[in-house]
Amino acid sequence: MPRDIVFLAFPDFQILDLTGPLEVFSQAERHTRGTYTLRTLAFEPGPLTSSSGLSVHAEAARPFSGADTLIVVGGSGMDAALADPAYAAWIGDAATRVRRIASVCNGSFLLAEAGLLDGRRATTHWTRAADMAERYPNVVVDADPIFIRQGEISTSAGVTSGIDLALALVEEDLGSALARRIARQLVVFVQRPGNQRQFSAQLTAQRPAREPIRELLGHIAEHPEADLSVPTLAARVGLSERQFLRVFPAETGRSPASYVEAVRVEAACRLLETTDGGLDRIARVCGFGTLRTLQRSFQRVLGIAPHEYRERFARAGVA
Repeated sequence: MPRDIVFLAFPDFQILDLTGPLEVFSQAERHTRGTYTLRTLAFEPGPLTSSSGLSVHAEAARPFSGADTLIVVGGSGMDAALADPAYAAWIGDAATRVRRIASVCNGSFLLAEAGLLDGRRATTHWTRAADMAERYPNVVVDADPIFIRQGEISTSAGVTSGIDLALALVEEDLGSALARRIARQLVVFVQRPGNQRQFSAQLTAQRPAREPIRELLGHIAEHPEADLSVPTLAARVGLSERQFLRVFPAETGRSPASYVEAVRVEAACRLLETTDGGLDRIARVCGFGTLRTLQRSFQRVLGIAPHEYRERFARAGVA
């Protein structure tokens, strides 16, 4: 019998909060046939307009039974939804009728309003974490993780993290091989490295106008273990060290040392998540040289020790 995956949305919801996880489950259904049915619900059935202006067709949010998973989306319309006690009441009732419940982005506020997160760790979009902690003091708000799963209740961080969470739910239902296949199809990580505090150095850097600097960023990402000192990098792009120390920050918005450190931390994060290799070896292959340097960089960039990162983010069976 297919598992019924139900999404609850509201006016001015964030479209990616819905379509991201919806596509993950849809891909799983295409590969397995008969595994999932997918429904989008709203208090006002019919066209439901997102914050971007794009509309989806929603069914009426009536009491139901037999649904497998309820996913509450987020968006700029959240504050209006919180002001309507019918949403929290509906979610509280629905939570007794489903196997598991999840939220995307600030959708976690509605779970908290319904009392489902009391005494639990939960996450939300990093810009709303302090607000959530103040508004719901019985919730243990952790702004760092991409998502948090505690028993039958899961919360995820901002926007695209709904894809990460949906992949984890598909992996739970149908296995890691299918989750990896869907991730490849969507060109995303099965479990992305890092957390909300650590985004890709290449994504957060300004796009350089100069082609040699763009090529250099690719070289750094592909060879974190290499000699990436200022003299070596300057020579690679044909600049003097003095010129390079002026041009690189102007082109990327970061100093060479800061950028290289961020790339090496990302490389170490991937190994900590996906392998059981020793920390000394990870320090060497990611260009840190020594474990002590690795530890210092992790504390500086992520505010966490490497072994703590592994405990938090390693995939099942790795560590």
